[in-house]
Amino acid sequence: MATRQRESSIISCCSTSSCDADDEGVRGTCEDASLCKRFAVSIGYWHDPYIEHFVRLSKERKAPEINRGYFARVHGVSQLIKAFLRKTECHCQIVNLGAGMDTTFWRLKDEDLLPSKYFEVDFPMIVTRKLHSIKCKPPLSSPILELHSEDTLQMDGHILDSKRYAVIGADLRDLSELEEKLKKCNMNTQLPTLLIAECVLVYMTPEQSANLLKWAANSFERAMFINYEQVNMGDRFGQIMIENLRRRQCDLAGVETCKSLESQKERLLSNGWETASAVDMMELYNRLPRAEVSRIESLEFLDEMELLEQLMRHYCLCWATKGGNELGLKEITY
Repeated sequence: MATRQRESSIISCCSTSSCDADDEGVRGTCEDASLCKRFAVSIGYWHDPYIEHFVRLSKERKAPEINRGYFARVHGVSQLIKAFLRKTECHCQIVNLGAGMDTTFWRLKDEDLLPSKYFEVDFPMIVTRKLHSIKCKPPLSSPILELHSEDTLQMDGHILDSKRYAVIGADLRDLSELEEKLKKCNMNTQLPTLLIAECVLVYMTPEQSANLLKWAANSFERAMFINYEQVNMGDRFGQIMIENLRRRQCDLAGVETCKSLESQKERLLSNGWETASAVDMMELYNRLPRAEVSRIESLEFLDEMELLEQLMRHYCLCWATKGGNELGLKEITY
């Protein structure tokens, strides 16, 4: 009964017409990634019952190499997150930078793997859209309210703050604003902290991403940073990727840091992190359990394996740690 009352307290702020309206306000890379994930989930690459509440299924079929690439990305990031949660026994916090329509919070709750608190940060415009979906859709709002200690959730502009989950609208290049808003939502710098950035740093200048990495390393005594983005961008295939994105008004301001796995690791090590590891996504794909590879490869036919390999060699998964020797953070690997 209490859950039902709480549910109504957050849902009531939306009119029926606004809930039914298709929110098309946010475009760009966030929208692209959400559509790709939604399509891959729809044909069985992985299970995610929440993505459908954030984005409609695209009528356009996504290419098999794109679907497999997203599968490898989701699988790789998820494995590192769960390794961190196991090491800390979930007595930790997660800060997802540039989270977009990510559904990790809900999926971790389903697996009983929630950290002490889960934070998401993105541009205010994207956060506005996400909060609209959360407010209007009980499958998203109910899990948050179940964990909350009060009857109503507090929202202030572009912020939702609850006991275990917070969504914050902020510009990652403005570190004073970022820190202020995170602390307002009770970020605890003494807790082991995992920070996640998926295709985020590459859209910042090298100086801006370095400042963000330094801030993260200096803010927490025991921490881990996961970064997923482009790599090996100096070759012809990389140049084609850059040109295609520019035609869509997406400038990779930080692409010079994406020259190699070594340059990716060096950026982390030179900005306050003690250990750094990196693998390209083809290497990660080749490490997947054979049964899982057989399952996803049976979902749809891939005509050109070479194209998949080219694409996967141009994305990487990096992770870095600082402190936490007693927790074994340095032992985390994919």
